[in-house]
Amino acid sequence: MSPALAAALQLALVVAVLAVLYVPLGDHMARTYTSRTHLRVERIGYRMVRVDPDADQSWKAYAASVLAFTLVSILGLYLLQRVQGVLPLSNGLAGVSPSVAFNTAISFATNTNWQSYVPETTMGHLTQMIGLTVQNFLSASVGMAVAVALIRGIVAVRGGGLGNFWVDLTRGVVRILLPLSIIVAIILLTQGVIMSLHTSFTATGLDGSTSAYALAPVASQEAIKELGTNGGGVLNTNSAHPFENPTPLSNVVEVIALLLIPVCLTRTFGTMVRDRRQGTVLLAVMGALWAAQLAVGLWAESSPHGVAAQAAGAMLEGKEVRFGIPSSVLFAVSTTGTSTGAVNSMHDSYTGLGGGGLLLNMLFGEIAPGGVGSGLFGILVLAVIAVFVGGLLVGRTPEYLGKKIGRREITMAALSILVMPALVLICTAVAVVLPSTSGALGNSGDPGTPGAIHGFSEVLYAFASAANNNGSAFAGITVTNDFFQIALGLAMLLGRLLPIVFILALAGSLAEQTPTPASTGTLPTRGVQFGVLLVGVVILVAALTFFPALALGPIAEALV
Repeated sequence: MSPALAAALQLALVVAVLAVLYVPLGDHMARTYTSRTHLRVERIGYRMVRVDPDADQSWKAYAASVLAFTLVSILGLYLLQRVQGVLPLSNGLAGVSPSVAFNTAISFATNTNWQSYVPETTMGHLTQMIGLTVQNFLSASVGMAVAVALIRGIVAVRGGGLGNFWVDLTRGVVRILLPLSIIVAIILLTQGVIMSLHTSFTATGLDGSTSAYALAPVASQEAIKELGTNGGGVLNTNSAHPFENPTPLSNVVEVIALLLIPVCLTRTFGTMVRDRRQGTVLLAVMGALWAAQLAVGLWAESSPHGVAAQAAGAMLEGKEVRFGIPSSVLFAVSTTGTSTGAVNSMHDSYTGLGGGGLLLNMLFGEIAPGGVGSGLFGILVLAVIAVFVGGLLVGRTPEYLGKKIGRREITMAALSILVMPALVLICTAVAVVLPSTSGALGNSGDPGTPGAIHGFSEVLYAFASAANNNGSAFAGITVTNDFFQIALGLAMLLGRLLPIVFILALAGSLAEQTPTPASTGTLPTRGVQFGVLLVGVVILVAALTFFPALALGPIAEALV
């Protein structure tokens, strides 16, 4: 079978499975968040933490719950890592150092899963299972809860609440993430993904030498890693490791898993607002951006510049040679278009244009299709801004699904999308002027050389990944010094929590309004016209904000 045909079949399988699951899973999630019935296991949990599951929360109470839960999660995970050495299943490893524990605790509690350490030599099995994996479930469920709260704000009649965070959090785990993870884990086990509590085994190579290979309970963690758009690998090379991703089918399953919930949440949105074409428009926008980035990535990696690359026929270094370049690009575009950050190839090895496309995917705000929950609330904020722009063009007060977009609403929307650019650009500017950064970049840090351009791209990519809660990296940069550990940790924390607070404030403002019936002057938001406007807003926001930085990095690198 030719590589082109194999790539086409993989892409067709991904799209077909998503299409088949779109309606049933999207509607199931809508029922999950609108049902007034609590499962018995859920009621037990509510009684244990003394939560009234039938109590409605204002946006302030909902936001306070999100913040408190996230900060407690960070503290608990930090302490678990620090005392790892005295716990069972520590694999003989000592407690994690303070700076790494700080960075990792924030990373996994914010759905980023940025890893500044080698998992096999840093984290024991117990820390991986009850610390990192549990946070994979919880942080993903937090994102879905915030998205649902925003939807409730849109559909609420005047004075309605946003629901109950603790109920939304619990249902996201129990009714959505856990069942799906079990199914995906079983499929991965059939493909040879390992599941073991042993630490390693030794094998003899063809040259007669023996080597030790790390083992871990991978399959269960790999499933939620992708489904929850988390991305942190149990093994150092992540989904490029044959123990995490052994076959072409496992590779396709992982791509489907990381796209599944973000895609289907658009159906959930349409169902909850009682106008499914609204969700279809958002899906079309997400799909168009994802397809465009995929096309550019495939062209860039299959048609590289440079004598050596052209003689070899492609840029193979760092790619997934078992499955081919198209599989690498499909995975890379999908993982940066969501907030996953898992990799089956090294993004640092991509061409200037190919790597720049992956970076731009994150700088769009990860809405193509975005992370679990975060992709939906991100594109809804951009839809509010698009409606506001459309209202200015026709001289009418903008409305979105019957709710007026006034000064307070547009202020909250604008603040939520300004957090990420501010963090990325300010942190990158500070990092590149520090003398220590040059040493962290290796050969890419030599000033006055062509490689220095790529060094800037590595720093920009690192902070774009952190502030967008993605977790992937241009791995040529070493981020183990205290500056990067702290700066990236704060970028992850602020990049997650500040937009959530502003979005919940927006939801609360919308919930206070009485819906306004549509009139002849209302901008329709369920057709092609609005979809094109929304794509334009997404591109312009990213282009105007980040073009100078991209010109200094990936664009300049592509032109060298």
